[in-house]
Amino acid sequence: MTSATAPSDTVASAAQDAATEAARYALLRRLAPSMRHHLVVNLQPIGMVYEIMDRRLRAPQPNLADVHEGAQKINVYARSALASCLDMVTWLAPEDGAATTIADGVRECLALVATSFTFRGFTLRSQVDDVPGDVPRAAFRNVVTGALVHLSDERAAPAEIVLTAQAHGDAIQLKLVPRASAGEPGFATAPAYRPITWSDVEALARADGVQVRREGETLAITLPRIQPAG
Repeated sequence: MTSATAPSDTVASAAQDAATEAARYALLRRLAPSMRHHLVVNLQPIGMVYEIMDRRLRAPQPNLADVHEGAQKINVYARSALASCLDMVTWLAPEDGAATTIADGVRECLALVATSFTFRGFTLRSQVDDVPGDVPRAAFRNVVTGALVHLSDERAAPAEIVLTAQAHGDAIQLKLVPRASAGEPGFATAPAYRPITWSDVEALARADGVQVRREGETLAITLPRIQPAG
């Protein structure tokens, strides 16, 4: 005897899938300017070194040792830019089984979005220590960056968001605590896409097996520990 899925369950599942895809798309659209900036930063040194090499080669008697040094720098910068591009692609197509520590995950996410947050009048402060254990990298990226953008969307600048973490048995909990702060309100233009809502954060968390909840103004994100591949 086979059991059929109730039509209501099918509709509910489809609605959840649609909400998840909508949340992922909205988050990527919001992160796109930061991604573009992150990629350009790694490519700029190549053009600068090329201009220096071009001037040196135009000299009556070029110093080939300096030219060779410049060529080596371009090679190093090009490899770094390629690695950065390939890693950025994993935001769009996550690697199966990829893991990160909480400390590394926080550093990675803040490195990506800190500049855009500063323009908008928000300061991100990490008080995350090295908590033993790995968590899913894609889940961390999606839920934590989504939660950060959500907090900045629902609060007025200037403000700061403080990140802390602690172990909870087989999981690690990250807390995002927004606080009003002194300073400039920011000068960035309106976001390139719609705000990230709390329902978006919940959809991202649900899809990645992460627990999120509000504790007053604080957002608590609980991620499962995983065994690193290999």
